[in-house]
Amino acid sequence: MSKKPNILFFFTDDQRFDTIRALGNTDVQTPVLDRLVAEGTTFTHAHIPGGTSGAICMPSRAMLHTGRTLFHLDGAGQGIPNDHVMLGEHLQANGYRTWGTGKWHNGPASFARSFSDGAEIFFGGMDDHWNVPAFNYDPTGKYDSVLLQCPTPNQSNALKIRRGDHVTAGKHSSELFAEGAIDWLEKYDTDNPFFMYISFMAPHDPRTMPQKYLDMYDPEDTPLPENFMGGHPFDNGDLKVRDEVLEDFPRDPYKVRQHIAEYYAMITHLDAQMGRVLDTISACGMADNTIVVFAGDNGLAVGQHGLFGKQNMYEHSVRVPLIFSGPGVPAGQKRSAYVYLHDIFPTLCDLIGTNTPDSVEGTSLVSALNNGNEQVRDTLFSAYREWQRMVKDNRFKLIEYAVNGRRTTQLFDLENDPLELHNLADDKAHASKVADLRETLFQWRDDWDDAKSEWGKTFWEAF
Repeated sequence: MSKKPNILFFFTDDQRFDTIRALGNTDVQTPVLDRLVAEGTTFTHAHIPGGTSGAICMPSRAMLHTGRTLFHLDGAGQGIPNDHVMLGEHLQANGYRTWGTGKWHNGPASFARSFSDGAEIFFGGMDDHWNVPAFNYDPTGKYDSVLLQCPTPNQSNALKIRRGDHVTAGKHSSELFAEGAIDWLEKYDTDNPFFMYISFMAPHDPRTMPQKYLDMYDPEDTPLPENFMGGHPFDNGDLKVRDEVLEDFPRDPYKVRQHIAEYYAMITHLDAQMGRVLDTISACGMADNTIVVFAGDNGLAVGQHGLFGKQNMYEHSVRVPLIFSGPGVPAGQKRSAYVYLHDIFPTLCDLIGTNTPDSVEGTSLVSALNNGNEQVRDTLFSAYREWQRMVKDNRFKLIEYAVNGRRTTQLFDLENDPLELHNLADDKAHASKVADLRETLFQWRDDWDDAKSEWGKTFWEAF
């Protein structure tokens, strides 16, 4: 019996779906991701189901690692119950060595269940990219050490407690995690297949990177998005969330271009670090038997619709990149099927020939990988806390808001208005489409137990 394929999983933080040059964005340089696009299959309409916390990444990562839907998590994903089988846990049970590095936002206990080894583990949402408080792998799974840091010595001598057992001062997080992976790969000498999970903190702010990458992007030459606005046209429920106060309202066009330039620079830098890991896989003779997955945890507005964050239902925030390459994956293909991050778990199970745990609710994408006409879902749903709900079919998107006793409805024709600039909800010609999509929204609500959740109860009572 031949050895099962290795799995190398790159996961990035706040990387929007349209930040890969090979997929049409000529303003950003991503040679390594371009290579993955050429060598594998890209799902151009991968989505997140939304979030139940301003830190969208926390439930998003919980869904990725459990294959479960948004309202079937434990809370917002701070921890993972033992009866929710995790991807790394399942792979270990099927003979894999599992190794993890980088950002882990779902608690130490779930990391310990998922990985048999690791390095440079960061338990948190974000931090200084050049001074990451990290843990070495702890076989006990406790990860209970703390560090005292003075984050603003020029302003205050106040100390903050950081979880970690060391800091590699002056080493950028993207390089830190990549080099941990490279070191482990170069020493790997067992016959077991491996699952390597590299979870970058980039391109999440604070957006810092080596100067040579920043020099590649001049804000003066960086175009504003066509759907740039000085502010959002109405209260969406969370306009004071942390991401939205990074810049003042009204948004300044030059500052937005500056943010976008820094965003792209971080992406190009982490792209280079992924290249170093892939080069090591090749040098170690593992490339032909390694499935590579690349995905992001959520999108980001960075000035679109007057927003900076991901706490909304627009395309720039709910769509994420998703690429598969390696054995069993067609090369140079694109798929437009509607898929979710929590579909990755069952897809990998099928690709390596194992069963899928009963607790997993996602849908395997193997059929869609092999058949360009395969439509995984006719419609798709997403939600944000107690304020926003979205459903879309193959052309139209409906967003419903319930904020402080006020309801707002948006309807967008994504085929003719992909930037979501023209709200058709009050157009009598589209009244039947609004009604139809509302019925679809109710069906998703019931199927996913939205109304039984603490967030859904509030939204649907107001709705």
